[in-house]
Amino acid sequence: MNRPELPLPQLHAFVVLAEELHFGRAAARLGIAQPPLSQQIRRLEDKVGYALFSREPGHISLTAAGRELLPAARLALTHLAQGLTAARQVGSGKAGRLRIGFAASLALTVLPSLLRTFRERFPAVDLDIQEMTTMPQLAALRERTIDIGLLREPPAHDTELGFETVLTEPFVAVLPVSHPLAAQRAVQVDQLANHPFVLLPRAVGPPLYDQIADLCSAAGFTPQVTQHAVEWQTVCALVGAGLGVSLAPESIRRIRLKGVAFRRIEPDTMHTRVAVAWRKNDPNPLVPSILAALNQDPADRP
Repeated sequence: MNRPELPLPQLHAFVVLAEELHFGRAAARLGIAQPPLSQQIRRLEDKVGYALFSREPGHISLTAAGRELLPAARLALTHLAQGLTAARQVGSGKAGRLRIGFAASLALTVLPSLLRTFRERFPAVDLDIQEMTTMPQLAALRERTIDIGLLREPPAHDTELGFETVLTEPFVAVLPVSHPLAAQRAVQVDQLANHPFVLLPRAVGPPLYDQIADLCSAAGFTPQVTQHAVEWQTVCALVGAGLGVSLAPESIRRIRLKGVAFRRIEPDTMHTRVAVAWRKNDPNPLVPSILAALNQDPADRP
């Protein structure tokens, strides 16, 4: 990058004098005496190589060179002021870009409230929202392609990432509405033993998958998974089509699909955890800002 030829104080003095066309008034606006102003203008003219002002007794005016320089000088000063303001906003966590990964089911719970609150408090921040399951989120955080993750069942320990629980919820049975068990107010988990299951693949969220398997194991059976789907909405659609039953986090009942029934389970011994995840010691000042927004606004959490 080329070193700028024109010092900013001289450029500022030139613009003010061009607007006032009077040394006394320009010096007053700048908060300096008239002789230092005259010296700055002379130095600027020496840099340019041509006179910028025509000086006559009791009157000054811009020369052709001065008229040519004035728009560029104003633009340079405006861009600098805007750049300084933007840098200060980014540095203070009031502006910039924040990349958020989220599990699709959280669009039904914490995500809308979080985004609404954050947008109200930080309108100058650009949000890049990316839908992804738990394991891709953890990888994206480590690879620095997202800044914040909203995921289910985070690892118990991680040297690089921090986690904070924002929601816990029980599991519910997901049934075809025509299924005999849908006529019950609550379903015993062992009543699902001889039914085919529709579940997310274990690879997209091993801890959650294992929780569901543990629920079934505690009831005396291993779920016979005959269909997989990577999103809960698809799981519910396949259940509604009669391809099996499922166990899902309670917030999934907010998915309104014809032909699907949700029933609480007994015993209700296990809850799933939703957490916000971030890189420890991340220098991005927007990260603590969104963490604070999560802590201060628990609305819309079931």
